Amino acid sequence: MTLKESLDECMEALDLFLNNHFNESLDLLRPRVNDSMYHALIYATVLEMQAMMTFEHDDITNAGLTMKSAAEVCQRFRRKSSNKSDGDSLTEVQLHAEVCYAECQLQRAALTFLQDEDMVSFIKGGIKVRNSYLIYKELNASIQSNNCLKGPSHLHLAGGISFGVGAFNLTLSLFPPRILRLLKFAGFSGDKEYGLSLLHDGATGMNLRSMLCALLLLCYYTFLTFILGTGEGEVAEAEGLLKPFLHLYPQGAIFLFFAGRTEEIKGNIDEAVVLFEDGCKAQQTWKQFHHMCYWELMWCFTYKRAWKVAYFYADLLSKESRWSKAMYVYMKAAYLSMLPNDESRPFGEDEVELFRQVPTFKQKIAGKSPPTEKFAIRKARRYKSSRPVRLPVPVLEMMYMWNGFSMISKRPELTEGLLQTLMEAERSLQESPENEYSVDDRCLIHLLKGLCWKNQGQLDAAEESFKKVCSSEKKIRFDHYLVPNSVVELGLLYIDQGRRDEAIKLLHKAKQNYKDYSMESRTQFRIHASLAKLKADPGEDADTHL
Repeated sequence: MTLKESLDECMEALDLFLNNHFNESLDLLRPRVNDSMYHALIYATVLEMQAMMTFEHDDITNAGLTMKSAAEVCQRFRRKSSNKSDGDSLTEVQLHAEVCYAECQLQRAALTFLQDEDMVSFIKGGIKVRNSYLIYKELNASIQSNNCLKGPSHLHLAGGISFGVGAFNLTLSLFPPRILRLLKFAGFSGDKEYGLSLLHDGATGMNLRSMLCALLLLCYYTFLTFILGTGEGEVAEAEGLLKPFLHLYPQGAIFLFFAGRTEEIKGNIDEAVVLFEDGCKAQQTWKQFHHMCYWELMWCFTYKRAWKVAYFYADLLSKESRWSKAMYVYMKAAYLSMLPNDESRPFGEDEVELFRQVPTFKQKIAGKSPPTEKFAIRKARRYKSSRPVRLPVPVLEMMYMWNGFSMISKRPELTEGLLQTLMEAERSLQESPENEYSVDDRCLIHLLKGLCWKNQGQLDAAEESFKKVCSSEKKIRFDHYLVPNSVVELGLLYIDQGRRDEAIKLLHKAKQNYKDYSMESRTQFRIHASLAKLKADPGEDADTHL
């Protein structure tokens, strides 16, 4: 098969994949996975996407082995000489082999990190990443200087380089410098704007990597900016990217999912619900897509305070998804605990019993336990005693961890509803006898009320709420994450008020003065994103791009 024929058939397979014909896509690729580098790479990529959604150990292992085989196929087409002179000495096939091999190494590294958290794996993954990085760097230099052969399939080659160099720059720009050092990324650098521009070029071209570039950008705009960033989301960019794909694949489950997420960010919760439901109806082959939609539907109904409907999605996830059973059972218990005491519980379940079960579901997902799961287990510990002190607003606390308060900032009535729930919880705390958790619980409510006041534009009230938490630092006994997060929220509030210098001071304080609290790395990512947004010196050398 010629390079062009191979690329054409892989484009056809991707087209099937995006039209929800997942098995047919794999069937088309499978016969040539041992003799075509592109068939091998795309086949392994589809399996890796599946593994990342299922988190099943067998799927991750299988994807890893398939990606390793794909790298071996690519290796056969690479240059044999160790004398790496200019790119122009490579044939077109060898150039494609280089970019495919680099992509295999990059994806294998991602799986290694997913699979195990011991240092040996980090170093192994780090070596693969470094090899991949150096190949992309060299190819990028060749293509920029017009030093490499422009064959008939140059568009696909350029797309592959855009994807690799763009992915490296964007991903590395998210990491706080101290984490980069920890991962031994010596010589690595991340320029966010450069990474985004390359991925945009890749996503808008008609090449084999367009979908990968688009998916990475959509993940960044609709998820990473929320979970690891300051929570603005880049709605216009996401919609611009989605439009041509939704036109081509109106029933494509992946694109319906991202369209739902985009509506959710805009505060259009009802429209988001319809799109997530459509995403579930669009295909029945890969149930993992349904789980992604259920997770979002659970949060959509949380924002609307429809606790029983949200419970229903948490229950579905606890039965069907392998991502984190401890997390799902915790959420089920959390929703039930938001209902009035005299209201009947679905399926006759009891929240105290569910909270007690949470630690029993602790797992190592392919060697890793997600931080949110550790957080849920820690919070559920209260229910071990025979007369437990109930958590005041566990659903809203977890919603904060996923940056949900910024999701509803454009919907005053939703914020108002959550504020009422917090006021009721506060009254209930005031009427209860003092106990070892009282200060922590009051501080949690102050933090969450501060976020609601901020959404409503009542900035003085918000500032006062965050400061109340900070002033209770010495009295907090369990939830030590509350103070650094309140310091960060106060810093973000000051950014909105144009108090730049005060904001920078607070963000540096949050970064340097607090250690070993729950969800620390997520908070550190947010601090890094906030300082980067202010173009403030994060205390490290400035990065430059590849």
